[in-house]
Amino acid sequence: MTRLVGLVGKANVGKSTFFAAATMKSVEIAGFPFTTIKANRGVAYVSAKCVCQELGVKDQPVNSACIDGVRLIPVEVVDCPGLIRGAHQGKGLGNQFLDEVRRADALIILCDAAGATDENGQPVASGTFDPVDDVQMFESEFTLWLLGIIKKDWDKIVRTAEAAREEVGKYLEEKVTGLGINRMHISIAIEKTGLDPYKVRSWSSEDLNRFVSELKKASKPFIVAANKADKEPAEDNIKRLREFGYNVVPTCAEAELALRKAAASGIIKYTPGDADFEVIATTLSETQRKALEFIRGKVFKRWGGTGVQKAINAAFYQLLDAINVYPVEDAEKLTDHWGRVLPDCYLVPKGTTAKQFAGLIHSDLAEGFIYAIDAKTKRKLGEDYVLKNNDVIQIVSAKGRK
Repeated sequence: MTRLVGLVGKANVGKSTFFAAATMKSVEIAGFPFTTIKANRGVAYVSAKCVCQELGVKDQPVNSACIDGVRLIPVEVVDCPGLIRGAHQGKGLGNQFLDEVRRADALIILCDAAGATDENGQPVASGTFDPVDDVQMFESEFTLWLLGIIKKDWDKIVRTAEAAREEVGKYLEEKVTGLGINRMHISIAIEKTGLDPYKVRSWSSEDLNRFVSELKKASKPFIVAANKADKEPAEDNIKRLREFGYNVVPTCAEAELALRKAAASGIIKYTPGDADFEVIATTLSETQRKALEFIRGKVFKRWGGTGVQKAINAAFYQLLDAINVYPVEDAEKLTDHWGRVLPDCYLVPKGTTAKQFAGLIHSDLAEGFIYAIDAKTKRKLGEDYVLKNNDVIQIVSAKGRK
């Protein structure tokens, strides 16, 4: 499942820190706007309980990792340049920002839960700016940008659809396919608005605006990472964001980055997403001790974790409807060709069939597909079998096995 999640939001809300914490990739981090002037791409991980525990085996991961029964599966994320109002008109880094966003399949919108940065990303006193405006500004700018693109050829699209006596979706898709928008997204937006796809000329400007707004939601689903959740008055602002109907994950990217570095240095035992950490170093400096105490008190006791891993998981498992599937070559031994137990874990969309999964592994397996085997039940499965989360599958093919 090659899907891309974009980290978006206005400048100076912690996107680059979030990206660094999620990927451990070195990026420039500073407390002023436009530190990120071009998109950074990196590998993060989604985490889930590994099937090795259910099956009572010791696994030997190859394309992923398993730490204390938690499977970490690599995914791609991109840290987009900061957004300012007027981006759809090219202000700030608007054109570059929106060009990167169009490549993403889902978005994590970071906002300053402490309300300590204004709409241009400049530091202000905590609580003086409303983080709801951070999210609404992104929604508005992206909708206006998408509306502008569609309006350029709208009359031509309408005339072509009318002449062919067909619904508008077919011809609109040709215009927006490069934006990561497909026919299904268009159909969902039309259904949500209740507009007639065969009588597009009767759509008013307001109708078109509503349609584009729904198209944005369908093609770029998002969650909100309410960052800097350790600061005041983050708790009240997070409650306010939720009252506006947003799916919100409280996050503290600074704490996650500190913990990831401490774990890498052998100071603590910590796996991303854990609800606590264990100090394993025999000696700590006073600075290190105070920093860890602060993180435990202000972040873990208040929110149950830093939220960074939770946000990454939500983007892929909730927004992109992904499930985990483990391919094996020997359903009895749960091994691959080299005898490694449960070596791989694939992230695939819900609804993926056994034959489609075979094609994800290798095109030859799909072309020669005979049947699949459920390694848990040893039952034979046909090509139309719809995979479930944590399925362990052997593909039997005329062109090879997996």
